[in-house]
Amino acid sequence: MSDSATPSSRSVPVREDCWTEEASSTLVEAWARRFLDLNRGNLRLKDWQHVADLVNARHGHTKKTYRTDVQCKNRIDTIKKKYKVEKARVSASPGMLGSSWPFYERLDELIGSSLKKPPAPPPAATVTVSDSLSHSPPMALPLPFPYRKSAPLATAVLPKKRASPMDDSYFRRNYSAVAAAAAAAATADDDEDDEEVGEEDGDDDLVEGFRGDEDSEDGIRKLARAIRKFGDVYEKVEAEKQTQMIEMEKQRMQLAKDLEVQRMQMFVNMQLQLKKIKIAKGNKSNGESI
Repeated sequence: MSDSATPSSRSVPVREDCWTEEASSTLVEAWARRFLDLNRGNLRLKDWQHVADLVNARHGHTKKTYRTDVQCKNRIDTIKKKYKVEKARVSASPGMLGSSWPFYERLDELIGSSLKKPPAPPPAATVTVSDSLSHSPPMALPLPFPYRKSAPLATAVLPKKRASPMDDSYFRRNYSAVAAAAAAAATADDDEDDEEVGEEDGDDDLVEGFRGDEDSEDGIRKLARAIRKFGDVYEKVEAEKQTQMIEMEKQRMQLAKDLEVQRMQMFVNMQLQLKKIKIAKGNKSNGESI
């Protein structure tokens, strides 16, 4: 008889699923208090230890009924899975008002809202024509007919991706300043030429007239060169900005990778520690039974 009793006692170790309804009810209430204290957040290791202490204070009077924090967490996970099954069954049955499972109502109050369908996303905001025009890039200055082919020089340097509204305003201010300076220089040259023409005779007036046209064309060339130079500077600034953004994204991805590696190492170390504790407990129970 002793030989038959020994295997039976060894074949019934402390199992995580050997929970009575009273112990499960105590566990659910203890977990619910900590769950609500953390604003329905996840419990940490010390929180699970506190829950296990509350359960053991009522039901952990013997070795078989003593529960660890890991056993309490596994039992709560099992209860949550059971609740999801009951919730799906109640939802699939229109005539069913509730479930006969004793923990259904309590779990529905705690985590029932997290299983509801998320609300539909709001409709995308429409962009009006006035808004799109207000943020459109500045137009190039119109040039005389013989030089209209050089207009793409001013527009070709604009980046494909439009910058923020602050950058557009900065571009408009600089663009206007360059255009105003070029126009003022051209006007000053025209005024000087007009004064010189007034002191010349009729033949000189004809010659100076052609010279004034050449000066006007030269002013337009200067304006085009100024616009091109400003476009080159703007393009370099945008290229540097894109390079900085790429470097920052690489650093962010590397940091996330390092954090994930550290998390996995901590998880593996914790699993190894738990495995060692279980092995030690198993050896201790085997020694006591012997």
